[in-house]
Amino acid sequence: MGFLCEADRLKSVRRANVLMDLSRPENSAEHSWHVALLALLCGAGDRAIAMILLHDLVEIDTGDQPIHLDHDAPALAAAEDRAAARLFGMAPGGDALAALWRVFEAHGDADAVLAKRMDHVQPIFQVLLSPRPIPDHVAIVRDNLDRGRAARMASEWPDAVDAARALMRGDRPAGPIAPALALMAEADRLKSVLRASRLIDNSRRENSAEHSWHLGLYALVLAPLAGPGVDVGRVIRMLLIHDLVEIDVGDVPLHAANGTAHAAPERQAAEDRAARRLFGLLPPAQGDGLLALWREFEAAQSPDAVFAKGLDRCQPAIQNLMGGGRGWVEFDVGLTQVQDRVGPAVRAASGPLWAWLDDRLQRHFAPA
Repeated sequence: MGFLCEADRLKSVRRANVLMDLSRPENSAEHSWHVALLALLCGAGDRAIAMILLHDLVEIDTGDQPIHLDHDAPALAAAEDRAAARLFGMAPGGDALAALWRVFEAHGDADAVLAKRMDHVQPIFQVLLSPRPIPDHVAIVRDNLDRGRAARMASEWPDAVDAARALMRGDRPAGPIAPALALMAEADRLKSVLRASRLIDNSRRENSAEHSWHLGLYALVLAPLAGPGVDVGRVIRMLLIHDLVEIDVGDVPLHAANGTAHAAPERQAAEDRAARRLFGLLPPAQGDGLLALWREFEAAQSPDAVFAKGLDRCQPAIQNLMGGGRGWVEFDVGLTQVQDRVGPAVRAASGPLWAWLDDRLQRHFAPA
């Protein structure tokens, strides 16, 4: 939990890219989620997606390094390696996580090459899919494609390059990547859906995109606590898409309307319509598969969905605990309400995880 709470700081690392609506800079946590979503849509395997969830954590210590600015590559590599040692050293199984990060950094195998490809393409489309691309950012994209790190995409992923150049001409992208880009453009709006939960430092409210990234990381790190029959890679895929419907319907806090708002029939119907609209942007076979995965998460009956739903209940509680309980004060809830609304899902997901969380909840709410 120390590692997962330290990871919360990635939500405050600003990037040179901005959201597609130009409202603010993108941060490295929501970028990581967007890259992982692109990888999922383009058929990446679980290991490549895991690399993407981890790939930018070192920026907690080193910050983001925009590609159009000069930097001392050897010094940066050394700083990132020190950051990886510190961060992954906090986690049980951290050696395996650090090794996965190093393979990614070195383009060390086919999964790493694919993960890097997604990481290098997402910023290009972050710029070009905006309704009003910033001219200076378009110039950086063009230079990147012509002679920068993305130049290799002409041979590695020509479909993506063709789509990018079409967008720079003002044309609609075509080819197999076009449906994924349509959903990616919609998905960018999830970065502007604010939740009741705050960052641990209480600096602002968390958004649903960075929440989704954090949950993927939770699943990866807490996999040893999953029950029998749980496919953690599949759980991560569920969590990457589980809140996409909030693009249309917004977030409903767990404690709103005395804890009943999310279960309201009209809310569930609206979410299902949103899911059908969003996944309907994809080819039918792919869209139907993701819609079924989303509905499985919502039903919370399968082993994978039970674990995913438990993590979705657990993470906001931990955000509140580590931030001093400010969100609970806002909603005027106490120990019993939190136990009743969080406990069943977390307990079903993992008895040890609930025992750990409940102990800390009781200590937090104990009279002074």
